[in-house]
Amino acid sequence: MTKPEILAPAGQEASFLAALAAGADAVYCGLKHFSARSEADNFSLSRLGTLTQLARDRNVRVYVALNTLIKPGEPDKAGRLLDRLQRFVKPDAVIFSDPGMVDIARQAGLESELHLSTLGALTTRTGQEQLAALGVSRAVLPRELDIDEIRKTAAESPIDLEVFVHGALCYGVSGRCWWSSFLGGKSGLRGRCVQPCRRKYDYKKEPGSYFSCLDLGLDVLARTMLTVPRVTAWKIEGRKKGAHYVFYTTTAYRLLRDNPGDPGIRKEALGLLQQALGRETTHYNFLPQRPFVPLHPSRVQGSGRYLGTVKGSPGKSYITPASALMPHDLVRIGREGEVGHKLIKIRKSVPAKGRFDLPQGCRTGLPVFLIDRQEPELTRLIQDLSRQVSESKTGPGSSHFAYQLPNRRTKKKAARPLHLEVFRFAPRRSTPLGLHLSLDPRRNRIPGPLSSSWLFLPPVIWPREEDEWQKLVNTLTRKGARNFVLGSPWQVGFFSSPQKLNLWAGPSANIANAAALHVLRKMGFSGAVLSPELSREDFLNLAGGACIPVGLVIRGLWPVCISRTFASEAKPFLPFVSPKKEIFWAARRDENFYIFPGWEINLTEFEPELHGAGFSLFLHLKEPLPGKIALKDRPGLWNWEQGLL
Repeated sequence: MTKPEILAPAGQEASFLAALAAGADAVYCGLKHFSARSEADNFSLSRLGTLTQLARDRNVRVYVALNTLIKPGEPDKAGRLLDRLQRFVKPDAVIFSDPGMVDIARQAGLESELHLSTLGALTTRTGQEQLAALGVSRAVLPRELDIDEIRKTAAESPIDLEVFVHGALCYGVSGRCWWSSFLGGKSGLRGRCVQPCRRKYDYKKEPGSYFSCLDLGLDVLARTMLTVPRVTAWKIEGRKKGAHYVFYTTTAYRLLRDNPGDPGIRKEALGLLQQALGRETTHYNFLPQRPFVPLHPSRVQGSGRYLGTVKGSPGKSYITPASALMPHDLVRIGREGEVGHKLIKIRKSVPAKGRFDLPQGCRTGLPVFLIDRQEPELTRLIQDLSRQVSESKTGPGSSHFAYQLPNRRTKKKAARPLHLEVFRFAPRRSTPLGLHLSLDPRRNRIPGPLSSSWLFLPPVIWPREEDEWQKLVNTLTRKGARNFVLGSPWQVGFFSSPQKLNLWAGPSANIANAAALHVLRKMGFSGAVLSPELSREDFLNLAGGACIPVGLVIRGLWPVCISRTFASEAKPFLPFVSPKKEIFWAARRDENFYIFPGWEINLTEFEPELHGAGFSLFLHLKEPLPGKIALKDRPGLWNWEQGLL
């Protein structure tokens, strides 16, 4: 039996103190910058330093999440933040997702542990040795794994593993969703997701929440991981949640961990989780014999406990809440980003099914959710802890850190770049061509010699299929294949001698800065296709100083999202229409569902400029189009002009 730490979220000071009051073993939080939860309050360095000292006095570890994609001009900024963090806070660990952070942290002299975020997309055992060699001591596993896959991934792992046990589920695999960025530059990889998956979509003229997931709640099932080696942390999601949620969920999972065989304690813990004010929960895929699709398009979904809908008329609207309300409760009218969305603090008690009159401007028909509660007992606990926080007399100071660029590659005389058409199903013509590999052998029939073909691994490979992918890679390399484009940097672990091959990081690897390119070079990569999220300025600046050859997607259908689940009420290859009349459709490829937009990326008019900047590989993605989908004539520039926020 192991005793994993209970890792609690904190997006604000009250939540941090609530985690300490609930007996958390560790707390993870973010700063004002480079946090994948930028909409949380987050912490200043000076305040986090004093809170960390309080946590340390109570033997509680503190992890700081700097887990966003780093743009080309930001390695210096990230390094200065790490330098000041090291000197003033000294966190126990830094959670990162961008491979470049490994080299930036090394140069900044960071002494804390490095933990790979779930956004870093380590989905299999393959790649763990590479992470360990880079100095990474822990990785956060994706929420989509079942218990058998967790056991397989943990077997003989050289690093510790962290598993989510409770909290929100994203429709897309972490690190493999570009939906928000595709619609307006607000990237989930930058902590700015506008949650397009939470919106309602029309499918066969039936509006519904086809991509909005219920929450994850493993509750009593979490105890099965007590016998899994290297699973050293149970993680609770919720850096945008209030102190009430943090206190109740942390207490519940601490009780479940410490008393796995006590039915009375189990009942108490389940009661606490019922009071945590989260969405309806699901075990998702955790039980392989009983997988659960966490999508119910017809249900009203939003963060918090559903109370009902706004009734009455404009100017005289009210609610009759399904459960009682207490003074200081925080109620959300509508969903985040929805027209008419408001937050209202309750001033006096309201009984269940009683009437509470709303201020003017609340639109009738909107759903209402209870999202936070401040009981007097919990408030007193937090205030007592707050009085113990000792204010530091010195601030974090400034930093003069400057990231030292690795040696640039020697530029040869400009040659014609390679234009590569990338097919889902191989056409009957000679190479060179690109082909998305599949575990379906019928899709891997490659015309011409293998040595000149470019073979693409998928953005996500799951433990259940890992051994099959390893056999396929071994077979192809034995037969002469040498050009591979990987869906994740950690897939380099499939290759025993990467230096003898031409391995490129693919566009789904989210490579976006010089430090990341340097780490790839040390891992044995020959080149990298840069993240399609970048702007014109970012592309040109990064290509000019790249230490390895770089490419980009010049044209084609790029998925806005990759998921492991799909609503049972819907079918792939049929259109979903957003409230703004944007068309999307889904395709299943092996174990994954790809959500495609109804328009292409198209940067072909800028090819001379891109070639002049140093790009040597241009990809044209030739995704087969379903019969009922007609592509819209749109510019297809993504963030080329507007920039990535």
